Amino acid sequence: MAIHVFVVMPFGRKEGIDFDRVYHDYIRPSLESAGYVVFRADEELCAGEIRSDMFQELLLADLVVADLTIDNPNVWYELGVRHALRARGIILIQSNRKRQPFDVFTDRKLHYHLQKGMPDPETLEQDKTALAGMARKTIESWHGRKISPVYLLLPYLQEPDWQSLRIGGISEFWEHYDSWHDRIELARKNRFLGDILVLADEAPVAPFRAEAWIQAGIALCKAECFGFALEQLEKGLAIQPNHLRGLQQKGVCLQRLAISVIPGFTPDKARMHYDDVLKQFPSDSETWALLGRVDKDEWVAVWRHPEASAEQMQNDAAFEDALLRKAITSYTKGYQCNPAHYYSGINALTLMHLYQHVTADECFLHAMATMAGAVRFAAENECNINERYWAAVTLADIEVLVGTPQSVSSAYKEAVANNEKDWFALHSSKEQLLLLKDLGFRSEQVNTGLAVLDRALAKLTKPDDWQPRYVFLFSGHMIDCPGREEPRFPPEKEPVAAREIACKLDALGAGPDDLAITQGACGGDLLFTEAALLRGMKVRWQQPFCEPEFIANSVVYSQESWRKRYFDAKCRLALPIRSAPAELGDIPPGQGPDYAYERCNLWLLYTALAYGIDKVRFICLWNGGGGDGSGGTAQLYHEVKRRIGQVYWLDTRTIFREEPSCQ
Repeated sequence: MAIHVFVVMPFGRKEGIDFDRVYHDYIRPSLESAGYVVFRADEELCAGEIRSDMFQELLLADLVVADLTIDNPNVWYELGVRHALRARGIILIQSNRKRQPFDVFTDRKLHYHLQKGMPDPETLEQDKTALAGMARKTIESWHGRKISPVYLLLPYLQEPDWQSLRIGGISEFWEHYDSWHDRIELARKNRFLGDILVLADEAPVAPFRAEAWIQAGIALCKAECFGFALEQLEKGLAIQPNHLRGLQQKGVCLQRLAISVIPGFTPDKARMHYDDVLKQFPSDSETWALLGRVDKDEWVAVWRHPEASAEQMQNDAAFEDALLRKAITSYTKGYQCNPAHYYSGINALTLMHLYQHVTADECFLHAMATMAGAVRFAAENECNINERYWAAVTLADIEVLVGTPQSVSSAYKEAVANNEKDWFALHSSKEQLLLLKDLGFRSEQVNTGLAVLDRALAKLTKPDDWQPRYVFLFSGHMIDCPGREEPRFPPEKEPVAAREIACKLDALGAGPDDLAITQGACGGDLLFTEAALLRGMKVRWQQPFCEPEFIANSVVYSQESWRKRYFDAKCRLALPIRSAPAELGDIPPGQGPDYAYERCNLWLLYTALAYGIDKVRFICLWNGGGGDGSGGTAQLYHEVKRRIGQVYWLDTRTIFREEPSCQ
């Protein structure tokens, strides 16, 4: 993740100071040494309005470094713009000044040294280290005290939505964003969640990263990887704490983790989260509905048990009437905030009917009569074509509550006609009816609705949503090229490595229900691939370069004989090969020559983790040392160990000296 820094300072020589030397000798190298991408307005070579570029940088840059050594009007103006647009991410530097301006008198400033109007060579390294350190601390403490005096002294002022401030004249900047965003959307639609996570890390500025992490969290939530989803959502919300959709999805994760009985997660934790969201957005219908869902699900969990009789379930449901009333209150509040939000309306109405059914209490009788017509009107006036099915099924649900079997049948047929073969939507509607059936509510109407939905589902094939039992991630040394000065994986040790890999897969019970992920390089990767294919596993290759370049760099660089083994294995892969340039785009600017390998390691790991952290089993064939460059097995080993700990290390320093055994 490259931090983007915009430098605000005078240009050229002014008041006896060579500011170009200050930039090139001091500011830029110190920040680049910290891994940041540094930009100054005069480095933009494209024609156009310079102020547009400047405003965009002041809005979106992770850090703005402003040099206040002299009273330059442009610098003061740009600092004021940044203070107005962003609450954080500002560093003030200066050399000698006779006085400090009042408006920034109390702001912390970093001092650097000059000699004859240029950076002092005696203190230059010390000054560079100090600036790099201050930049790192500023980024690390992003979520702490606000730096901008505007936001510090006006605590209720909200930062502007950066996407709504797109400046049309800066085509190159937004073309880059649009291309990156298109890749995010394509990955999301194809459920390549690992791609989204890599692209999020590579986003050029913090707002882009925040949006991508939140989108990744939403996608992971839909894939029911709630723990990993929560991690991504919290990373995005740390940058954009008022992102409503992200806050809502965080609540969904907290609730689902509580349902899964994960230690540390309870329904109350989700409730408290939604309460906090509603303090910021008190009239948001969706958040009220999600809060209602927490109480509804807890109520259902109390009485719905497979071994319980219908009578017992009804008795238990009635006994927990307080929970049911809480859910009704939240759903009703959501609908009152926005009468067009028929989702909260139909849930409130359904739960009111169930309350009367299980308790015989008619306290909601008047509200039920009023709300039925209001929800019907809202659903009938749905204008969004993408919501047509949900509007139609809401009308059908109303008929279950107040209509006849004939009207129920007609309404659900109408909903099915608007479904466009969405198996999951039909199945979700069926689950709602099954809930009513368990409580013996209006059995004839409920069974009529179920019959229509079952008939529609029978015509569809459930989408192939294959989920592996385990995901085996592999990384290992390539076969040594001839004449390697220090042997690491000599060709004669290939049979030993192959047996050890096979033994480990057998010991872990690997089989056809599992997925294997690796690159496909000569040596360890191909030995692992061959062993996985022999056990009927699905194998996915993800490679740092396009395939011809990968073959040249990582398959035949040692021996030409590996080419045939590569293509023999490729013919047996159940899944297509994926290359980083095609799926993730070009390597971001500012990255070193080995970044392609580091990127691929993270891509492999994120892809595996997206199936569920508890499913991942990492096998590595490694000598415990560093590689020939960054991005090798060592990097992936430490990253996996830090995240999940499920590491199975085949230590070549041991197995290449001893006769292997399958233990």
